[in-house]
Amino acid sequence: MSADAGASSSKKPSLPPGMVLGPDGKPCKICTAFRHWKPPKQAPSPNTSPASSTQQKTTAMMAAFASGTGFSRRQEPDEPVRPADCPPDVEELGRATWTFLHTTAAYFPEKPTQAQRVNMLSLLRALPVLYPCSSCAQHLGENMKTRPPDVSGRAGLSPWLCEQHNEVNERLGKERFECTVEKLDERWKDGPSDGSCD
Repeated sequence: MSADAGASSSKKPSLPPGMVLGPDGKPCKICTAFRHWKPPKQAPSPNTSPASSTQQKTTAMMAAFASGTGFSRRQEPDEPVRPADCPPDVEELGRATWTFLHTTAAYFPEKPTQAQRVNMLSLLRALPVLYPCSSCAQHLGENMKTRPPDVSGRAGLSPWLCEQHNEVNERLGKERFECTVEKLDERWKDGPSDGSCD
């Protein structure tokens, strides 16, 4: 064996796109979107004919259409379909967390008591310590050091939280949200003025 071959075999394999390593150096399930957890491709069994493989795919497709899940969103070829009873991935956890935080901020008092400010600050400061996605928690913790939470009242907290969310959206290549109290209240508290959410 040549020295080059030995050196190349000791290199760590590159991670698939979207895969995130946790603090332990292993793939982080809660930090990675389910669609990036690609199961290894299995070679077809020698006893499986191409016709039966096609039949299995057709059966799966028909089951998806019958259940209505075939229309939920466009699947990439060979993209795994995440069963509904799985633990959350980074995207589902993120959506739930942002929904909770934005809604909590929308209902935060205009003039909170000292206890309310302390409790809100404790909640926000706990996120970088307790949030299951370590890379998400680290980013938030770094952002909070440079721009501490504004818990002076709803008019300060809602836009502060929106800017934190926008920072994440920019990092993920998503659109920014307009961080005015009016837009935030419409999205997280009152609903659109057309009454479509009433």
